[in-house]
Amino acid sequence: MMPPIDEWLTRYGESHRSPVNKALHWICVPAITWSVIAIAWWLSPYAALVLCSLALAFYAYLSLPIAFGMLAVVALMVAPLPLLKVNVAMLAGIVFVTAWIGQFAGHRVEGRKPSFFDDIKFLLIGPAWLLGFIYRRMHIRY
Repeated sequence: MMPPIDEWLTRYGESHRSPVNKALHWICVPAITWSVIAIAWWLSPYAALVLCSLALAFYAYLSLPIAFGMLAVVALMVAPLPLLKVNVAMLAGIVFVTAWIGQFAGHRVEGRKPSFFDDIKFLLIGPAWLLGFIYRRMHIRY
């Protein structure tokens, strides 16, 4: 039996085989992740921290190495938020909409619907799927 993270990443990968779709995901998934965190931060830094904590708890349930990697990713995404001198909500909204257009374009090329239509948890698996590629390239077990 596969560990839970392997099952999730394998299922996610089934609808992400096209090189165009994969490339768009490398751009759009981090952009969407950042924009969701940024919008939560704009509402309340506490809301962003709660949201991130819940996501990290989900990752920890699936794989501690993935959770630690995602903690670093989240920290890098949160760190600049207090320093931004622009309208964070507007910037995050533009990034969010643009990145989702890219995601749907990638899935159109792929010819398969986005995984989250089958299970909403796949919205959290996307960033872990990318991190999994990095881990495998660096020979880090997850």
